[in-house]
Amino acid sequence: MREEAAKKAKRRKIIVQSSVIVGVIAVLTVIGLIIFTSVGGTTSVANPKNMLSGGLQLTASDKAVTTPAIAPGAKPTPTKQTLDGKTAHIQIWLDYQCPFCDQFETTNAAQMKQWMADGSATLEIHPVAILDSSTNNQYSTRAAAAMSCVANYEPDKYFDLNSALYANQPDEQTGSGLTNAKMLSLFKTGGVSSSAVTDCVNKQTFAKFVTDRTNEAVSNSQLKNPTSGGFGTPTVFVNGERYQGGFTDASQFAAFVAAAVKDAGSSGTYSFPK
Repeated sequence: MREEAAKKAKRRKIIVQSSVIVGVIAVLTVIGLIIFTSVGGTTSVANPKNMLSGGLQLTASDKAVTTPAIAPGAKPTPTKQTLDGKTAHIQIWLDYQCPFCDQFETTNAAQMKQWMADGSATLEIHPVAILDSSTNNQYSTRAAAAMSCVANYEPDKYFDLNSALYANQPDEQTGSGLTNAKMLSLFKTGGVSSSAVTDCVNKQTFAKFVTDRTNEAVSNSQLKNPTSGGFGTPTVFVNGERYQGGFTDASQFAAFVAAAVKDAGSSGTYSFPK
């Protein structure tokens, strides 16, 4: 009887210990999920807020449209726009290492800023990374992820910091890419210096978001250039029409924008890309 009682006590001890271990694992799993899905502070997040379409939409140079983040595992939701015969809805897919993007941005930033200020245009910027290399230390991804941090925490500063990165763009062939510290220094000069943004940039919190959006852009037939048959940057659409003009002529782009607004007319709403 004493031997049987000892065996029962041993079995009970094993069951209790197993239950405690399972309980601890369950608690740790819940904590991990909470940390993964939280937005803010130094926690790791899946996708940035204010980029539900995969890009950040600006209605003025210093005013971003706020949105929830793309749900983990979900696809972006294209922005629905109203075609009113007066407003140009400009969408740009860009790479911060791309010299042609630099040309386009430098040439057209001032007039796009003015169009947004007077209400005649909106701008949606989609940062992607197609020019990563070991030489530039994956700068395309790091810069796009850093700007996604800005979109998440300081979206109204996005336009000016976008311009700041292009004003300091490293050489595509010989440059090693801006360091995270240099990007953060530019952000600070532009009025963004919170610990949340600093941690986000240094931890590359949104690198996977950039990779996912890049893969989607490359595989989307609507974004492929009909001339080359592939996706490249900058890719620019206005009211759903592709711009195929030069990158260094502001008047040419302005004329295209005016024509795109006229062509679209007042024809309800649209979402691009589908």
